[in-house]
Amino acid sequence: MKQCIENPNEVDWKGFWAEKLANKVDKDWDKAAPGFYRRTKKEDYNDALFSKLILDKNDTVLDVGCGEGSITIPLSKKVKKVIGIDSSPKMLEYLEKRAKDNDADNIETILKPIEEIKYDEIGDVDVVVCSRSLNGIVPIDEVLLELDKIANKYVFITIFGPENKKIEKDFDKELGIKTEDFPDYNYFFNILFNLGIYANIERFDLNNYREYDSIDEAVDNGKFRLDLYDDAQKEQLKDYLERILTYNPETKKYYNVKDKADWIMIWWKK
Repeated sequence: MKQCIENPNEVDWKGFWAEKLANKVDKDWDKAAPGFYRRTKKEDYNDALFSKLILDKNDTVLDVGCGEGSITIPLSKKVKKVIGIDSSPKMLEYLEKRAKDNDADNIETILKPIEEIKYDEIGDVDVVVCSRSLNGIVPIDEVLLELDKIANKYVFITIFGPENKKIEKDFDKELGIKTEDFPDYNYFFNILFNLGIYANIERFDLNNYREYDSIDEAVDNGKFRLDLYDDAQKEQLKDYLERILTYNPETKKYYNVKDKADWIMIWWKK
């Protein structure tokens, strides 16, 4: 017999979110940092993100889960100040190097896990940006309330869309292992609704598939969880990519048309 829910607003969405992430294996971001720094380049995701952000040159922005600065640096060129917060010392080390290389002297960094962000420490900022950083966060409701309190104008968040990680999921099926199963974006929207935050949802129109100079670059691109694969599985991954990627002799790049990002923006005005 199916359970009847009289009030949909009483559904425990944050509980469903936490249940989805119960078996999540955290990534070693310090170990991943050099690769992210090495391969970070302009992509259509950045164009889509910055076309949606509402920024003023006098704004202070909190960049949550800033990593090595792929979003922080372009943000710093558009606003008065950026505060980048991340749990990885190595990521922040690369961010500070990138800031120096770009003469960006309006960036402050804070070493802290996203789960521990508190208004009492951060204070007020104009805009909060969480670019691809909240997919695996528990307790998500507590973090969202703190971020909402910190922002004076807007909060912008991007999370996985329904068609993200296509070729990664296909490879994991070949290995016979379960792909990391992140909660869908509708969980996120409903958690916000139950918190009294009425957000907007937009799906980025990303048309460009990823391209690689070599098969080795495709293996080491940050999308595959290499830290969870043994040596034999890494060899299988290389064979898999050699099989599914097409070489374009004109561009001298490898590609697969299914290898595209899918991101959802959820944002609200204070």
